[in-house]
Amino acid sequence: MAHENVRSGAIPGWRTAFGASAPPNYVLDAERRLVSVKFGKKVTAGDIEKYAASLRANPGFEPDFSEIVDLSEVEEIDLQAEEFIRLADEVDPFSVEAKRAFVARNSVQNHAARMHKILRTQRSFSIFRTVREAEDWIRV
Repeated sequence: MAHENVRSGAIPGWRTAFGASAPPNYVLDAERRLVSVKFGKKVTAGDIEKYAASLRANPGFEPDFSEIVDLSEVEEIDLQAEEFIRLADEVDPFSVEAKRAFVARNSVQNHAARMHKILRTQRSFSIFRTVREAEDWIRV
C-alpha cells in the first residue's frame, strides 16, 4: 500500500556482506509525523550515523516527529561510552521535544535505550516490550 507521505527502505551505503551489520529498515510517515526504524542483529555507531544522515537528507523529515526504535532483534551493540555520548550530542536528528519509544526485550537492548534517554535528557521517552505497546503510547 503506497502513500505519498510514507517513505521506507533500507539506507544506501551499508555493507551487506556476511558478517557485516545489516541496514535498519525504516518508515517515515509524514502524515502521522512518525519515523519507525527496526535494527538488525548488530548495531554500530556507523549504522546509527547513516540512519541519522538519511533522515536529515529526507525532505519529509522534521526533527519533532515521533520515533519508534525497534531493537527487539538486536543481539550485539558495538558502541563504546564515548560513542553513546557523541551520538546523543552530535548525531541524533530528533529534537529533545520529540516523543521517542524504544522496543527492547533483553538487558542489552534495555541498557542501550536507557543510556540514550539519560544522555538526551528526553522527557517524552519510554521503553516497551512490544511494537504494539510503543505505537499505542505514541498515539496518546
